[in-house]
Amino acid sequence: MSKKNILLFGYGNHGKYIAQGLISDGFSVQVIEGNEDFYKHALEDGFKDALHIDVTKDELLHALKPDSYDQLVCVMDDEHLNVFLTLSLRSLYADTYILAISDSIHATKKLQMAGANKVIDMYEVSANKIHNILNRPVATQLLEEFVTHENGIGFREYIIPDGSFLHQRMTDDIDLSNYGILLVGLIDEELGNNFTFITAGINHKLDSGDTIVCIGKKEKLDAFEMIIKEAKEKR
Repeated sequence: MSKKNILLFGYGNHGKYIAQGLISDGFSVQVIEGNEDFYKHALEDGFKDALHIDVTKDELLHALKPDSYDQLVCVMDDEHLNVFLTLSLRSLYADTYILAISDSIHATKKLQMAGANKVIDMYEVSANKIHNILNRPVATQLLEEFVTHENGIGFREYIIPDGSFLHQRMTDDIDLSNYGILLVGLIDEELGNNFTFITAGINHKLDSGDTIVCIGKKEKLDAFEMIIKEAKEKR
């Protein structure tokens, strides 16, 4: 069985690891990079046939013969450039399979409109990984022990009490960054006690009795727990 040939645009924050992962999985990868520093990194990492070109020029894209590859992967660090590239490739090659990487819901929608066959939302991927960890108690315990030893980062569950400032609030309107923590997801009683990630793109209304899951440094999680308890005591 012959190797699948991948034409990968971008060797930055995500592209570097995706390219290396594809090689490890037996794919043949051709790296294209518009950023000179990232291009040099690709060469240093063993991609000797990597190319440094201006991906905004259709004639240069055409010279790459993208339609001769099994898949095109657009993972440029610049969100706008990634969307522009996807749009250009789709207009040049209507039948070529294009996979794009996104860092936000807004970018995902733009990439879909630009013609990507599949868009991978990196936040959704990260959320799914956390979900898998939370569903495995032993793995969760090991992870918490490791991250606590390293830098004090961990997960914490909070039950929203009556009278809490979170009661009746929509998740899209909640920003816990002032407390130094991040809301990862929730268990909403109205949704059948299923765990839901806030990255799912659904705006949830929180109620007393719901459980939220947050990530942050231990001292920040402890401080937020005191705030939640104070709200409960003031009922």
